[in-house]
Amino acid sequence: MPETGWKDFRFEGIGTSWEISTPRPLDPPLRRRLLGLVERFDADWSRFRADSRVAALARDAGQYGFPTEAGPLGRLYRSLFEISGGAMTPLIGTSLERLGYDAGYSLQPSGSPEPAPAWDDVLEWTGTTLTTTAPVVLDIGAAGKGLLVDLLAAELEAAAVDAFIVDAGGDLLARGRAPVPVALEHPYNPAQAIGVVQLADHALCASAANRRAWGDGLHHVLDGTTGRPVQTAVATWAMAETGMLADALATALFFVPGTALEHAFDFSWLVVFSDGSAAYSAGFEGTLFT
Repeated sequence: MPETGWKDFRFEGIGTSWEISTPRPLDPPLRRRLLGLVERFDADWSRFRADSRVAALARDAGQYGFPTEAGPLGRLYRSLFEISGGAMTPLIGTSLERLGYDAGYSLQPSGSPEPAPAWDDVLEWTGTTLTTTAPVVLDIGAAGKGLLVDLLAAELEAAAVDAFIVDAGGDLLARGRAPVPVALEHPYNPAQAIGVVQLADHALCASAANRRAWGDGLHHVLDGTTGRPVQTAVATWAMAETGMLADALATALFFVPGTALEHAFDFSWLVVFSDGSAAYSAGFEGTLFT
């Protein structure tokens, strides 16, 4: 994807492969800062490690302080929680664990699906402070990877890197360069594409039910009101100005029609349904193959 001569910085973080492409190699101190940021983010937000702040919330009720990014993250989640009627919620972690997507990746359900707890019953999220009335398993997976993309982009920009592409396992953010064509992966065949989109100075994030799937009909996109995996949409794409927004909206599209989300957010989108049909925004910057 990068232009000829661009240099890549590759690493692993928060359970996925990362690649930062730039016209010139990143210097060692900047690379260390980027890796340190990834580690800090994981230590704060991961529900897969016992020493994280999120793990502390799962053990004991109380008041917890989180880093600066918690403010906009909480506001975005609350907005999408309300728009989706509670279907999209950061309190879905216990429901995921119950179906087998737990810290040990057992992929073995321990019971039937259960809805997420009601937000206002257990959680008050005010700025960077989270106050709980009971232990909760917070899961920010619907927006977390995109948020970390934005944090890494801010670190690059602070270091006067004015052109780059951040690739977080296929979730992309491009800044300061000409449009780059990005293939849209077929939801049932990773070797094929269903279309192509031109990406420039925006983020493009995707969500697919087949990416983290196990068992019969079990995958990671759960409806918070039921605790059950969503079965209608199979893949979504969202393009927005930031990675956090694009990532969150790619998940929200499983629960809320794109036309409804457009009333609240400036973005473009594509949804592929289980019957093979597709819906997309008037401003979708891509071309679908026939």
